[in-house]
Amino acid sequence: MPLDKPYPIRTALVSVFDKTGLEPLAKALTAKGVALYSTGGTATALEKLGLSVTRIEEVTQFPEMMDGRVKTLHPKVFGGILARREVSEDLESAKQHQIPLFDLIVVNLYPFWEHKGKSLPEQIKFIDIGGPSMIRAAAKNHAAVTVLSHPSDYSEFLKEWNAQGGTREAFRHQLAIRTFQRTADYDLSIATEWAKAKLPTSLSLSPQTTLRYGENPHQAAAWAGPQPPPWQVLQGKELSYNNLLDTEAALRIVEEFQTPAVAIIKHNNPCGAATADSPLKEVYQLALATDSKSAFGGIIAVNRRVDRATAEAMAELFLEVVIAPQFDTDAVEAFSKKKNLRLITWEKPTTAPFEVRSALGGWLIQEADRSGAKEEWKTVTKTVLPKDAEGDVRFAWLLCKHVRSNAIVIARNGATVGIGAGQMSRVDAVNIALQKADPTKLSGAVLASDAFFPFRDNIDLLKGKAIRAIVQPGGSQRDAEVIQACDELGISMVFTGHRHFRH
Repeated sequence: MPLDKPYPIRTALVSVFDKTGLEPLAKALTAKGVALYSTGGTATALEKLGLSVTRIEEVTQFPEMMDGRVKTLHPKVFGGILARREVSEDLESAKQHQIPLFDLIVVNLYPFWEHKGKSLPEQIKFIDIGGPSMIRAAAKNHAAVTVLSHPSDYSEFLKEWNAQGGTREAFRHQLAIRTFQRTADYDLSIATEWAKAKLPTSLSLSPQTTLRYGENPHQAAAWAGPQPPPWQVLQGKELSYNNLLDTEAALRIVEEFQTPAVAIIKHNNPCGAATADSPLKEVYQLALATDSKSAFGGIIAVNRRVDRATAEAMAELFLEVVIAPQFDTDAVEAFSKKKNLRLITWEKPTTAPFEVRSALGGWLIQEADRSGAKEEWKTVTKTVLPKDAEGDVRFAWLLCKHVRSNAIVIARNGATVGIGAGQMSRVDAVNIALQKADPTKLSGAVLASDAFFPFRDNIDLLKGKAIRAIVQPGGSQRDAEVIQACDELGISMVFTGHRHFRH
């Protein structure tokens, strides 16, 4: 059959652990006269739907055995998948041995990823053997066989099948690529878990979602990850590389907090953030007040459902993205006037446990910076940290690790007051944070530094500002001078023992 002609679907082998979307798919196949073959629990599920199913043991004349470990590993199954339709010897062998030819393979895998951290015997139960073998065989023979290896493929398949009366070679080829990537990722997840590796031993760059463009319009870009992605765009323009990069930076901040939190990001740095046990609109206004000028054209992340009042307040500002767990219907309506604004919902957790960047023709891989729980804080000045300042100190310290180094964060009452980001000199970062701050909000504020102060000149800049506490890692050769400078100004200083560079 010419490659540009749709290939018909007459028989389907269906064996799935995840039965999401199975009913509409199976009923659509049956309605068009497709003969269904199936195994074990899937066959039972299809029979309960009132569908006619041939159990695979009727084909193999061999029962399932060894607690289901052996059921599809048989020549009559793999012959039906791998037979080349254009090779007469293959077709003759299939006829001679009474092997049905399978046009469609619908198989997904035991969820090993859900059993990481469990005992080895528990994990072994969820290592799939027959599933990966069948879908790899189908992907190999995609010249004639269509393979659906994840429920997310079903709607796309039905659209293709209904429009074309079969599946085209280019469509089957794309499904085969996805399948090989899924089996590779599956085996990699097992190897990584068993090696107890802190970092992935291999990187997957597919499947991909094409983006509007990269950092600049002349650069192509894509997002590589699970399909469908763990986020959904409700409205707005196509996403760009920068949109997702900044959205990630915003999400990292709000995921730090249990109370309602808002982060406003511009060029991968927060220009405002706040958290409070208050209505979301008020938290947003606290975050915006830090630097409303820089927030123009920014990206906002929140960790709560967005209501209409918050949406109306946000809609007054030009924004690129608003991302939240959910949006009220009337909130979406309030945003709808901003047709280019992207509204995105997300599922927890979205941020990866590790980070990857290119360097010198290879890759740099590191764990995400989540070491805060291991820190041992110590007050090193004569002035003890006031009890009522502890919350702001922890807030500023959390924010600091999300700011490009050298980083300084000034905060008060659970909101940023001034941020100095990405400076080559720490004293410049302090100066910028002070310049950004509303002078009326400095009194009683606290300051965080992502790394130690190399000289006391950073502290001397705070004279007359009424900053009452500083948090920093410590570890400078001149710590004693820095502590003395704080004592002279009556500022309490806490050492954490951990640095939080973000390059």
